[in-house]
Amino acid sequence: MILAIDTGNTHTVLGCIDENGNVVLRLRLTTNRTATEYEYAVQLQQILQMAGVDPRGFEGAIFSCVVPSAQRAIRKACQFVTGIDPFIVGAGIRTGLHIKIDDPGTIAADLVATAVAAKEEYPLPSIIIDMGTATTVTVVDETGAFIGGSIMPGVGISLSALTEATSLLPAIDLLPPKKVIASNTVDCMKAGIVYGAAGAIDGTLDRFIEAMEVKPASIVTTGGIGSVICPYCRHDIVIDSDLLLKGLYVMWKKNRK
Repeated sequence: MILAIDTGNTHTVLGCIDENGNVVLRLRLTTNRTATEYEYAVQLQQILQMAGVDPRGFEGAIFSCVVPSAQRAIRKACQFVTGIDPFIVGAGIRTGLHIKIDDPGTIAADLVATAVAAKEEYPLPSIIIDMGTATTVTVVDETGAFIGGSIMPGVGISLSALTEATSLLPAIDLLPPKKVIASNTVDCMKAGIVYGAAGAIDGTLDRFIEAMEVKPASIVTTGGIGSVICPYCRHDIVIDSDLLLKGLYVMWKKNRK
């Protein structure tokens, strides 16, 4: 079994992946930009032990991070707890992915991981929707090359801005509304957030499909919010919550000795 770690702006996800590439356990920590390697090590060891996983039983580890200030601390924590120096998704790692953007060195590690997984597991061309702190929509073309995409504010950011910038609107949970044309304040907010985000995704997909030389053979969503929003989209979208972790596993296989 290997340990795959994905550090995003809000959460750090730990994935325990078996020899067949199946994600057998997924655990979540809050990403703390100021925590030390020892603080992360304590959390990492405790959460693995609580889940019944031997921290010293991993064959390997791989780590992707979009929070530079946390990268060193989490990498050291992984070394302390597992005894393994993880592969880092970045310059020098073998991905099997041709990156055809203006500056390939600027692509975020999470976008690489989801693109690698889409290339491995889904028909191409593929459009990937990752709904986390930010919402990204990216494309892997029919040749297996990453050709770019778009970035928009995440649903959580939009909801926070709505409640923080208004005096009378309450904080609410991100849940589907009872109906599209809502009849009370809370349901109006839910309808606006859920259907507004779904409409933004649908509109972006329409424009991507118009711009692509070959029509997409698959559209996949991942990220914590994708399973809430994408069922309300009008496109046929596959929900794969483990897409990023699967991509990390593919890259670990390509780089292991």
